[in-house]
Amino acid sequence: MESISRISNLLESARELTLDAAQAARSSRSTTRSLPTAQLKKLLDSRNDREVLDGLRRVISMMYRQQKTLPFFSSIVKNVASPNIEIKKLVYIYLIHHAEQEPDMALLSINTIQKSLSDSNPQVRALALRTMSGIRVPVISQIVSLAIKKGVVDMSPHVRKAAALAIPKCYRLEPSTLPQLLEYLATLLGDKQYFVAGAAVSAFMEICPDRVDLIHKHYRSLVKKIVDMDEWSQLAMLRMMTIYARKCFPRRTRTAKAKDKSSDLQDFYGEAVSEPVSEGEQVVVLDPDLVLLLNGIKPLLQSRNSGVVVAVARCYVDIGTPDYTKAAVGPLVALLRGAQDIQQVALYNIVSVCLAHPESFVKYASHFLVRATDTAPVWELKLEVLALIFPHSPLQTKSLILNELEHFSRGTNKSLVREAVRAIGRCAQADPTTAPRCMRLLLGQITSLDGTLAAESLTVIRHLIQQDPQAHVGTVVRLAKNLDSATDPQARATIIWLVGEFAGLNGEDNIAADVLRILLKEFADESEIAKRQIVLLAAKVYLHHLNRETEAQKLREGEENEDQPPPNSEDHPIARLWNYVLLLVRYDTSYDLRDRTRLYKALLSVPQLATLMLLAPKPAPQAPSPSETRKGFSLGSSALVLAGGGGVHGLRGYEPLPDWVEEGKEPDPKLRNTEGARNEYGDEKRVVPAAQILGDVGSTGQGGRSNGLSAAAGTGAKTLDDWLAEDEGEGDDAEEEESEEEEEESEEEESEEDEEEEEEEESDQESDDAKAELEGFLNR
Repeated sequence: MESISRISNLLESARELTLDAAQAARSSRSTTRSLPTAQLKKLLDSRNDREVLDGLRRVISMMYRQQKTLPFFSSIVKNVASPNIEIKKLVYIYLIHHAEQEPDMALLSINTIQKSLSDSNPQVRALALRTMSGIRVPVISQIVSLAIKKGVVDMSPHVRKAAALAIPKCYRLEPSTLPQLLEYLATLLGDKQYFVAGAAVSAFMEICPDRVDLIHKHYRSLVKKIVDMDEWSQLAMLRMMTIYARKCFPRRTRTAKAKDKSSDLQDFYGEAVSEPVSEGEQVVVLDPDLVLLLNGIKPLLQSRNSGVVVAVARCYVDIGTPDYTKAAVGPLVALLRGAQDIQQVALYNIVSVCLAHPESFVKYASHFLVRATDTAPVWELKLEVLALIFPHSPLQTKSLILNELEHFSRGTNKSLVREAVRAIGRCAQADPTTAPRCMRLLLGQITSLDGTLAAESLTVIRHLIQQDPQAHVGTVVRLAKNLDSATDPQARATIIWLVGEFAGLNGEDNIAADVLRILLKEFADESEIAKRQIVLLAAKVYLHHLNRETEAQKLREGEENEDQPPPNSEDHPIARLWNYVLLLVRYDTSYDLRDRTRLYKALLSVPQLATLMLLAPKPAPQAPSPSETRKGFSLGSSALVLAGGGGVHGLRGYEPLPDWVEEGKEPDPKLRNTEGARNEYGDEKRVVPAAQILGDVGSTGQGGRSNGLSAAAGTGAKTLDDWLAEDEGEGDDAEEEESEEEEEESEEEESEEDEEEEEEEESDQESDDAKAELEGFLNR
């Protein structure tokens, strides 16, 4: 009979599954058609679970299509007690969505949801807790708190995870429940299940990120679990551990001695050998617990989630050493194989790291070559990286970068041409040895028909000339000769300004006056920006002429021959050119140009003041990297991508990292030792190599360090003779013990024989006494 009933149950289950599949296939084609309200209510009020499920699916579909579904609230809420878990899920989704609009009706279902917290199915319990915390009605905050308390001690880890995720919701619902929630959170942080601990860390970062005292005793266990957590929990963990490290581990440094090797970056067994540092250099000394964290998150660099990789790089940059940061460079560059949006965000982070450690990216230079499919933000960042790593690259890489920039400077995309030329200028400023090649490359572009290319090239040339003016006098003469072929207004204005800057060299043999004479012929046809520079050139040439006349007059006054009359300065060609400029500008249509000219005329009436204003030495312009404004922002943050584009007050929600705790004010390291567990670290703050541990196993009973290992030297402290001597000693001891045991056994046997002889003698004496008594009695 049992087999027949079992077969009938299987057939019924198969029938139900078939009907459900057919219903699902039919509903997938017809769910988009809305049924009348009366028919939907009829489905929701049905006693058949299949019809109720169909009605709920249609209502949820309407809800996500922004259609009115509030009239079905009463019909849906009464299904909250259904034993069917699929119906429960849909009812809970609807309830969370509409609870704020109908709080009174939602409160009627709280009792039923509370009963589900005691259900035998952990999935139902977790779903009920998630739903209760999602109903945003402040009246039930204490009920939610009690539900979380019950979920914290639940046997199922899924329910405990739901309790951890419910803590921030309860806090937002009623902030006054924070003391209770902190108690629950402290319990969940120490949970043995990694996904429960990860959810607890996410809740911790949302409600109390500054309470690092809750983390002390769970620090090491959390570090061990981080590899197994999900990506969202890993992101929260990495953020929390960065803040914890800044607040609990002071930044210690020591002066390196000769032949001293930095030991702060080692592999998990401490057997990695790092390069020696120079004597007198400051070496960062890391806390053992911090080393545990930095080594523990290293496997996350291979994560499939780009956000996790960037978060690990942020940890290494903010709390690690340059060696750790170098280990994160390769995974960061590997993100460039992703989609374009991921490439762009990854490049912002790469540039931020490259500003501090450009030499680490040199071997990945080929990954930053511009592709035809790259968007404008992507190739801008790639060109910036190429310019940053240029001075640290070998000769073949420098040649590759310059060839790449030269190719794109002759393209058709004006924005790309402009950025390529600017990158060439930054390369020349960063590495003076390549400046001549960059100058030749740029001088070949000034005659280009592309005005954008010519203007940008001349701007960069001007910056390079100002770096070393005396070495580029011939370059200025060459630019002046090409003035007729330059058609772009900005390019012409740049050349005229350069000629004016060199107008004081070689006295009257300078070409500035002749260039001014030629320019004045077509003054009316020049652009306004070029006219401004022509007027400035005329003022500088005339001022140099006045200064020379003043010096000549002083020389004449110092001589005794005063009969020679002074020459008339107004008849000089330069003075005539200046007067001609004043006449031309007087009838110009630009009021700005007229005002500038009147200012120069008044200024030149006092040559000393004009010299201070017009001939003052100009500082050499610097062309910093465009991402210099992003310095200081954390990796992976929106503020880094937008470069502080949130206005004067920055982006809302951005919080910078705290400063390093001062030495002596950090929490006691013993707080991180869990009760009843041995200390994993010795008195010496270093990682013990595995070979040393294996070599010290034979002498663990000799005391020494607190972790039970002896203080013997490391690998190779015991030779083969030592091991053989120990084996022989052990054999001698065994033989001595055996001989002693044999002697003891022989002594015991002799004592037993003596006792037997004494007993026999006593028995013989007793028998003799008995015989004597018997004979005496018979004789009577």
